[in-house]
Amino acid sequence: MIAKLTNEIKFFNSNPKPMRILLLTNLIYGLVGPIIELFIGAYIMRNSSDISLVVIFQLALYTGIPLTFMINGFLLNKIHIAWLYSFGMLLSGISMFAMMSLNELDTMGVFLAGLIMGLSYGFFWANRDFLALNTTKDSSRNYYYGIETFFYTTTGIVVPLAAGAFIGATDSNGWFGGNVNVAYYILTGTVFTMSLFASVLVHQGNFQNPKRAPFLFIKFDRIWNKMLGLASLKGVAQGYIVTAPTMLILSLVGKEGSLGLIQGIAAAASAILLYILGRVTGPKHRLLIYGIGCSLFILGALCNAGLYSSLGVILFMMCLLFARPLLDIAYFPIQLKVIDIIAEKEKRNEFSYIFNHELGLYVGRLFGCGLFIILARYVSEYAALRYALLVIALVHGLGWFMARSILKEKEMA
Repeated sequence: MIAKLTNEIKFFNSNPKPMRILLLTNLIYGLVGPIIELFIGAYIMRNSSDISLVVIFQLALYTGIPLTFMINGFLLNKIHIAWLYSFGMLLSGISMFAMMSLNELDTMGVFLAGLIMGLSYGFFWANRDFLALNTTKDSSRNYYYGIETFFYTTTGIVVPLAAGAFIGATDSNGWFGGNVNVAYYILTGTVFTMSLFASVLVHQGNFQNPKRAPFLFIKFDRIWNKMLGLASLKGVAQGYIVTAPTMLILSLVGKEGSLGLIQGIAAAASAILLYILGRVTGPKHRLLIYGIGCSLFILGALCNAGLYSSLGVILFMMCLLFARPLLDIAYFPIQLKVIDIIAEKEKRNEFSYIFNHELGLYVGRLFGCGLFIILARYVSEYAALRYALLVIALVHGLGWFMARSILKEKEMA
């Protein structure tokens, strides 16, 4: 066992330093991801009677991301990419502080806090995607995203359990004078501290900015247009499932402690599997992995719609926590390979495709969030959480056919 672990460490160290620094930076920042994604929604639900405020926060977040991608594209001509990357990570803590400082959660306050978080994600993802593109090769991207998702799922075990237990213990034991929000303030401080550490580490990677060139275009090659279609289908699912699991668990299972426990159980089972997949699979396996991810998402949505109980939610979460990283392992290498090919063909800056791809995601996210808000406010929360989730999963499943078409085109390119 020790020998195998030593071999894996040697293999990791055999990769280029920029790739290793990027992975370690993302590992540290990954520690704060579960807090941001899960407990922001829980905080809004605890302090507001309006369930749609959670989705309004997400909608504002998703609006801020493409806006920041565009701003980031101009700033890269003047500011080093590591500084912009660092700034994005630090903004996540600032957004949480802004949320916690609101005396009353209303639509405008929640929207502004979500917009700041969107700016954070925008600076983080715009620069992360470019650095991932330029520090990896197609042959190593399954490993890169395999180990990255291994990091994320491993932290997804520890962080939700610890944070959920801390919030639950504060509530049940009456810590901090019985004010549960103090636990959220402490978690927010932890997010900012970890983000600061990660923002320092990223400067050790000696990363290079993209070449100075225009990045705003309207017309693209047909293969890239198909990639935008796949991005939109991915965005539809993202816009809905980022908040729906939290609401399902708090409504049908329990409080924040249950939220973390369910995350931890499924993440523990998936972490090792994902690492192995990253090590042993290659480009030819991506469509199969993507198909398995889509099938698991649909299966989980069927369990939720059919049972709509605590058991149904647990089954859905377990399927989802396997499906999401499987989809990422396949999706991101496909995206980067298409960028490699089309950027060379059209002689354009790679960042132009990263920015344009985010617009495709945004269209899908806007549809997903908008659908939830309309159903929750004008039909019923029951319909939004039980039946619409299955429709979203089926629509997302169409992405497999789009991915197959892209890969066929790519082979001929």
